[in-house]
Amino acid sequence: MEKVIQTLKRRDGEKRIPVLKLEIDYELQTLFDAIQANEQDQIINCKTRLDTLRSEWLRLEALL
Repeated sequence: MEKVIQTLKRRDGEKRIPVLKLEIDYELQTLFDAIQANEQDQIINCKTRLDTLRSEWLRLEALL
């Protein structure tokens, strides 16, 4: 049963990683725009979101 659960998690992770990369790219572009516009609140929000996405990516990579 444990092997089945691990296989399902691995498949979910394989599908999630490409989406996660797109989300990171979008958030980086948003951060760039916020820096250009000097919007401090948006910069903080983007950095927080990027940190969350990065943590998720590392967690998924560890499962694979």
